Amino acid sequence: MNHLALKQRLTAFFNEDIGSGDKTCEALFHDHYQVGKGTFTAKQNGVFAGEKILQEAYSLYDPHIKVNLYKRDGDIVQKGDVIAEVTGMYHHLLTSERVILNVIQRMSGIATMTNRAVKALDNDRIRVVDTRKTTPGLRMIEKYAVRCGGGFNHRFGLDDAIMLKDNHIAAVGSIEAAVKKVREVSGHMVKIEVEIEQEQQLEEAINAGVDVIMFDNMSPDQINRLMDQVPTHILTEASGNITVENIHQYKETRIDMISLGFLTHSAPGLDISFNLTEGTK
Repeated sequence: MNHLALKQRLTAFFNEDIGSGDKTCEALFHDHYQVGKGTFTAKQNGVFAGEKILQEAYSLYDPHIKVNLYKRDGDIVQKGDVIAEVTGMYHHLLTSERVILNVIQRMSGIATMTNRAVKALDNDRIRVVDTRKTTPGLRMIEKYAVRCGGGFNHRFGLDDAIMLKDNHIAAVGSIEAAVKKVREVSGHMVKIEVEIEQEQQLEEAINAGVDVIMFDNMSPDQINRLMDQVPTHILTEASGNITVENIHQYKETRIDMISLGFLTHSAPGLDISFNLTEGTK
């Protein structure tokens, strides 16, 4: 993750939650120098993602808070495992608690869901990738979590590559016309991906010279029939109506990638708790 961009996001998150101040802690802790310890503990089995959040968030909020990490990004956690221990002023530990928990629970949930999909597919040659179906403001963080779970990233944004979807093709009239238009204005480093929904579109996409073909909402049998026609230099992707429950059916499709929107838009957060354990003075 981009260090400066992460600090900006975390600053915005803290400002949103704290506002002009934590009224509860300000009322309770007149002595802001009261120091204690707290632990982050997994309450579910899953995959942890968030060590960079723990390090950067505490460094940003109070650089005197000490963070001891017992789990690293991508580690499997079991219910009851201690993920990290922090030592610092009670006031600061409690004021920063919710923002940090929200982010690492979200990230760990995405990493866990990605790991489930990768294991269900059970084919190291096919990459499980995410999509742009991310939470506004959290894309960098959510896509990092996908990588922690063993997945890979698709486009980070519209400026990464040219991707011609059904509405683009409908607006221009055909795959051939759309590819011709974008080739005229794009640089040689920019890849072009086209989405096909019908078998007759495959030949048009190949003849147009695209770099990547996405088989959208096609069954494994359909994809297998069409793969024999795809030149080896063209990357292939499957997407649409693929779930953790049926992804294993695509194991033998010879596809290069499977893109899954639910990795980021539907992953439940992994339950993680934060509890004060003791005072140090």
